[in-house]
Amino acid sequence: MLNGGDPPIWSPGCARQNPPRVSRDIPSLEKDGFRAVVWRAAGGVRIQSRQGVDLTRFFPDLVSPLADALPARTVLDGELLVWDTRRGRSSFSLLQRRLTAGHRLPEIVRKHPAHLVAFDLLRDGRGVELLAQPLATRRTKLEQLLRGAPAQIAVCPQTQDREVALGWLGELGVAGVEGLVIKPAASLYRPAAGLWVKVRARDTAEFVIGGVTGALDRPVTLLLGRFDERGTFRFVGQTHPVKTEDRQDVARALRGLPFRGPDAGHPWPCPLPAAWTGNFAERQPVAFIPVEPTLVAEVEVDTALDGPFGRVRHRGRLVRVRLDLHPQDVTITRRSPAGCRRR
Repeated sequence: MLNGGDPPIWSPGCARQNPPRVSRDIPSLEKDGFRAVVWRAAGGVRIQSRQGVDLTRFFPDLVSPLADALPARTVLDGELLVWDTRRGRSSFSLLQRRLTAGHRLPEIVRKHPAHLVAFDLLRDGRGVELLAQPLATRRTKLEQLLRGAPAQIAVCPQTQDREVALGWLGELGVAGVEGLVIKPAASLYRPAAGLWVKVRARDTAEFVIGGVTGALDRPVTLLLGRFDERGTFRFVGQTHPVKTEDRQDVARALRGLPFRGPDAGHPWPCPLPAAWTGNFAERQPVAFIPVEPTLVAEVEVDTALDGPFGRVRHRGRLVRVRLDLHPQDVTITRRSPAGCRRR
């Protein structure tokens, strides 16, 4: 049973790279935002995070639209988003900025309004819980409920056309779409049932190695950077642990590259602040060994990027070291924060 005072019900996805079987499965877009449950009570609206934290005060611009769109007793599952008009994509960093804005929150809300993209209906306006009804039924009721809703409230796109789904996967990463969530059409809403499958929109990109965790001769993860237009070496991400079979090759390439910059002052603080890595769950700084930023690596990453320098929010996977590329071949531009390679 749903209870507004308890943490929301979640059915976590598992990352797989299998194409959707849309005859029985329904792909929908995976957004780059905050997962949230919205509770519409007679006394108002509550926006609740994945961990059950009340986020309502950080999204005052959504309270009235949600109150107008939803009858009392309704419960929605969805994603909170903020659109970066300059970059033409959703922005996770602008979304997070609300949580630390303090007295500047009204200004941030005015400049960067939030949106809710709903993808499931857990309780309807009559107070009837829908958890035991098939996804396809819940989806139909959700679409009917939000027909004519304010512009800040939208229903997450979904399709049963395989080619359309694969087209989304290949084309919408530039807009901040992380990939697809595949859900069985007949599935019930069950917490922790593992019924959802996430298919990430991934690609490879080149980065400069600026440090390693572990040791130079036994690197565990790589800290990645790029040079901006002014020549400043910017931190942009971290890899997953390097595969055991690849560590020797990486260590060999790093040999002789301990940092020897001016006054041995690496451009990144050591340890690296937790906020830099985007690891807000652990909030622990990252101790690392600085290296000369002269070695380029090709890394598999997804489309979730933050900030003006295109920080890769999720860890990437090392594909290979690129001894054929120079660090200055890999740059950040303001127009292309994800980086570009000079050819």
